[in-house]
Amino acid sequence: MSWVQEVTLSGYGVSLLPMTLAHEDSLRAAAADGELWRLRVTSVPEPAETRAYIETALAGKHNNQRIPFVVVNNEDGDIVGSTSFHDILPAVRRLEIGYTWYAKRVQRTHVNTACKLLLLTHAFDTLGSNVVGWRTDNFNFASQRAIERLGAKKDGVIRGHALRRDGTIRDTVMYSLHAGEWPEVKAHLLAQVIG
Repeated sequence: MSWVQEVTLSGYGVSLLPMTLAHEDSLRAAAADGELWRLRVTSVPEPAETRAYIETALAGKHNNQRIPFVVVNNEDGDIVGSTSFHDILPAVRRLEIGYTWYAKRVQRTHVNTACKLLLLTHAFDTLGSNVVGWRTDNFNFASQRAIERLGAKKDGVIRGHALRRDGTIRDTVMYSLHAGEWPEVKAHLLAQVIG
């Protein structure tokens, strides 16, 4: 049994549901809003690859390395993206949040902040995590700004770390948030989503 179990999280106008193959059409439609797969610095699946994307996420769950979610906008019930806990390290109580993307229509809305608040609350307050991390492409400046707005600290850059979908090699920017930093970050995020 894994330290991090599949769970449904809900609040602040969004719900995070365990990803299943039944979400294929909805995830394909969410990715089509903005043709997000065309961005070379993201992991958004191309329409024909949506099922394989889900199967890969579920294989990670089977190996206790990933807990994938679909993101539901509670205002209309639409699935508007995906996010995951991943690179789960029970021995040091560390996990990462990633594989995150949203339909264009909900970008720069409450959705990302609400999702991160739900995930971080579960990670720190329920699971007792010591550290939550993020990683992003060195050219994904929007993602870097979003992670920094959450209150995460930049740990550094791993050069030549991973392949992009176009076959180029990317540098990966690493961020983290420690348990001792969480109370202040939580108050900040709550103020943003509650107003």
